[in-house]
Amino acid sequence: MALREPQELCCPPAQAVLEVPEGAAADERLAQLAKALGHPARVAIVRILLRRASCVCGEIVDELPLAQSTVSQHLKVLKEAGLIRGEVDGPRVCYCVEPATVQLFKALVQRLEEVEDGCL
Repeated sequence: MALREPQELCCPPAQAVLEVPEGAAADERLAQLAKALGHPARVAIVRILLRRASCVCGEIVDELPLAQSTVSQHLKVLKEAGLIRGEVDGPRVCYCVEPATVQLFKALVQRLEEVEDGCL
């Protein structure tokens, strides 16, 4: 059986942008995503995955000065927040960015700048 290309494993074409929540739901979701990105290593992992624009398997550990177990824990946090997805490919897991969630995060951050009732 031939191995699938990494792009086929977990990075199908980007889905439609997720609906941006309003009010308290927006604040809660933004807080969840910000918390997931609240560590420099997790920000670095997302940057690596965005730069590759395809699935990454073992290469993340090679690019960070962290132990495999530490990287795995950071990947778990990002995956639970929906910022990345992973696909098991034999003994390894291949990861890629979840584009819809990245777009949602951008939209939620942009809304922070919106002025309500003319106040700022």
